[in-house]
Amino acid sequence: MTLLSARRALRYRIARALALIFISWSLIELHFIQQRIREAGSIQRDKPARKERIYIASVNWNNEQVLRSHWNKALYTLVSELGAENVFVSIYESGSYDNTKGALRELDWQLDKLGIPRNITLSPVTHQDEIAAPAKGEGWITTPKGNTQLRRIPYLARIRNLSLLPLQDLARKGITFDKILFLNDVVFTPGDVFELLDTNKGDYGAACSLDFSKPPHYYDTFALRDSKGHEAIMQTWPYFSSQASRSAMKHMAPVPVTSCWNGMVAMPAKPFIDHPPLRFRGIPDSLAQRHLEGSECCLIHADNPLSTEKGVFLNPLVRVGYNGAAYAAVHPIMDWLSAWRVFQGVWTNRLRRLGDTSWLKAKTIRRRIDRWEALDTKHREDGQICIIDEMQILHRYGWIHV
Repeated sequence: MTLLSARRALRYRIARALALIFISWSLIELHFIQQRIREAGSIQRDKPARKERIYIASVNWNNEQVLRSHWNKALYTLVSELGAENVFVSIYESGSYDNTKGALRELDWQLDKLGIPRNITLSPVTHQDEIAAPAKGEGWITTPKGNTQLRRIPYLARIRNLSLLPLQDLARKGITFDKILFLNDVVFTPGDVFELLDTNKGDYGAACSLDFSKPPHYYDTFALRDSKGHEAIMQTWPYFSSQASRSAMKHMAPVPVTSCWNGMVAMPAKPFIDHPPLRFRGIPDSLAQRHLEGSECCLIHADNPLSTEKGVFLNPLVRVGYNGAAYAAVHPIMDWLSAWRVFQGVWTNRLRRLGDTSWLKAKTIRRRIDRWEALDTKHREDGQICIIDEMQILHRYGWIHV
C-alpha cells in the first residue's frame, strides 16, 4: 500500500468513526429526550394541587369566535371546579367591532347562575375613538412622517390595568387573592390552568403557558426572553439559546426565563396590591421616539420584585392555542414533538447558536438607550431586555408598524 493510499484509508476510518459517534450520540440524546416527553405526556391534572383564591383577569377585543367556540365554556367549567368562594372574574372588553359584547353577556348570565363574583365591563370606546381623541398626556408619539399617533403599548397597558381595578377595591374591603390568572383569547382547559398554577410547586414570580397560532411555531415572540434575557433563537422547539432554558425544555421541566406571557399567565397577587402597586406600563414616550418599543407583558416582569426573588417560568406542559386546530395540533405532546421534530430541533438550535448575530441588534438598541439616558439623570429604563427596534401605533383595526 502506498503512503497516499494509507492516508486515504486513515481519513476514511476517522470519518467513519466520527459518523458513528455522531449517530450514536444523537440516538442516545433523542432516546432520553423522548423518554422524558413520554413521561411528561402522561401527566394530566383534573383538580387543583392546592386550595388557592384566584383572581381571573382578561381583556377582550374582537374575540367573539373563540369566546363562543371554546373560551366561555372553558372559563365556566374552570370557575365551577374552583368554586365561587375561591374566584373573582374580571373582564374588560374594549370597543369590539364584532359581537364580542354579546358573547360576554351570555357568559355573564351563565356566571350569574353559578353565583360567581365578577366584574364584566363592556366599553363602547373603539380604537377609532381612542385615535381621534386629542393628543394629550402620555402615550403619544411623533412618527417619521411627522404625524402625532397613539402608541399601542401604553394603550394596552392601560386596558390591562383597568381589568385589575376590582382587585384593589376588593383588597380595601379585606378580600384578597393568592394568585392572578391572566387569560388571553386562547383555547384552554381547566386542566391546563391547574397545571400552570402548580408550576414549580406553586412557587414563582410568574408562570406562563406556551401559545400557538400556527404550530409548530410558538406565537408570542414579543414577550418571551430566555434565562439570560435573550429573545428565542428559533420559533420551534427547543426555542432558546441559553443553556439553562434549553436544558429545562429538553427535560419538559419548568423553564427558567426572564419574561413570558404566551397566552396564559399566573402571578402572585400581592405585588398588585402593594404600595405602590405593580402595574402594566410602556417605556417612556421619549425613549419610544428613538424607534424603540417594549411589550407591557415583558415590562411587568422587569418591574415585579418577585421575578428575581422567586423566578419566572415557562411551563412546557401547558400549551394553549388561538384556535381549536392550533390547540389540537400540540395535544397530545407526542404528536407535537415527534422523534424527527426533536432531532431536527436539537441540531437546528446548535447550528443557529454557532451563527448567532443577535448581539449586533442588541448593541444597536443598547446604544440608543445609552444616548437617551445620558440626556437626563431621570432617564432610566430597567426593562431593557424587553426593548426591540420597532415603533408601534394603534390602528382602527388593530395596530401597525411605522
